[in-house]
Amino acid sequence: MGLAVKLLLSYLLGSVLGSLLLGRLRGIDVRQHGSGNAGATNALRVLGRGMAAAVLAIDAGKGVAAVILIPALPFGPDTPWTPILCAFGVVLGHVYPIFHGFRGGKGAATLIGVVMGLMPVGAIWIFGVWVAVLVSTGYVGLSTLCAAVAAPLYVAWTQPGGLASPMGGFALIMAAFVFYTHRENIRRLLAGNENRFERVMLWRRLSR
Repeated sequence: MGLAVKLLLSYLLGSVLGSLLLGRLRGIDVRQHGSGNAGATNALRVLGRGMAAAVLAIDAGKGVAAVILIPALPFGPDTPWTPILCAFGVVLGHVYPIFHGFRGGKGAATLIGVVMGLMPVGAIWIFGVWVAVLVSTGYVGLSTLCAAVAAPLYVAWTQPGGLASPMGGFALIMAAFVFYTHRENIRRLLAGNENRFERVMLWRRLSR
């Protein structure tokens, strides 16, 4: 019962979306603008840099809280699987939020927070991959997909038990889930019409 309560709390926490909360301050539902997604990238398009940074902080922060604070609550089992199950809960809440008609974001920012909480050193590696791909290509979606692949690779190289460990199972499932939530990005990338943030492409700036 205690574990079920922790999973429910993680899901409910995930269902609180930064972009929709802050968008209400301006009377805007970001799902009705831009890409239609309730994540930090679309918040950047619709609400601007400051609001997008706040959205990122909220969505990543709840990921950290779900894997550190909720498992530490004084009830339920204390096992290596508890933070990982709470991680699943908070990500599912973000993508399918009960408070917002089950229409949420793609889970990338929340996963950043989850990884920061579960394996801080790995988060640096994965974030480095994300940044490198972004400044090279300008595609946020592609950057996220590459970071999703980097996560299980990092676990395979560094964690006892590799991909057969609880962390390995989590990394593989979450990588697959990221590919699922970014399936439209994949289609647009293959079709050559994915949105590109050219202003972050460092190599273009240096070549001018």
